[in-house]
Amino acid sequence: MAAGGDAAHIAARADLSATEQSELPVLIVTGLKQEARIAAGPGLTVICSSSNPVQLREMMVSFDPASIRGIVSFGVAGGLNPSLRSGDIVVASGIVAGRQSWATAAALTENLVALPNGRKRKIVSGVLAGVEEVVTGQRAKAALRATTGADAVDMESHIAARYAEHYGLPFAAVRVISDPAHRALPELTMNAIKPNGNVDMWKVMRGIARNPKTIPHLISTGYDFNRALRSLKGCAAALG
Repeated sequence: MAAGGDAAHIAARADLSATEQSELPVLIVTGLKQEARIAAGPGLTVICSSSNPVQLREMMVSFDPASIRGIVSFGVAGGLNPSLRSGDIVVASGIVAGRQSWATAAALTENLVALPNGRKRKIVSGVLAGVEEVVTGQRAKAALRATTGADAVDMESHIAARYAEHYGLPFAAVRVISDPAHRALPELTMNAIKPNGNVDMWKVMRGIARNPKTIPHLISTGYDFNRALRSLKGCAAALG
């Protein structure tokens, strides 16, 4: 039950007519600039956290919940379910983080679930695990899968879901697998995100210069990531 200012925000939104509420934008929460660019469109307000949970919380706190009609977490994710490969789409049925969990709103997920499957991707309804740090290795992914039962993992959905629940907003999440469960992310990619959400290519190149053996791994990771972004573009039309 919301109280104080939270109840005021919910009441302010409830006072709007159905038409007025439908004209409010949907807030799209992303972690990377590439995701934010794909999501941008009419009727949408997009924010990018630069894959930084602290930064995302600060951005959410400064946001007026009465100015939006719902929230969608949108972007790529790490695979936990071994049956999913890069480019496959997970439309969240729920979010888990630690001992907390959140359900998603059917009104926002219907269009996403109805997206057509393609030859190079499949769409599943599944659980997303929210984490504060990137889960890189195969063992860590397997352990998270065993403890949560989640199909994929990202760093934004649990924060957006908690905010939506707090202010009585409908919430949904669509995430595309970038690095599958069997693939570990190269360590040098962990700190290569700039504060604005872009990839710091100079940092990546310096890492390659120090350890050229990472090149084949980086090529595979880049292929998976680009495949995920192409699949993500196919979801953008359903966000509104």
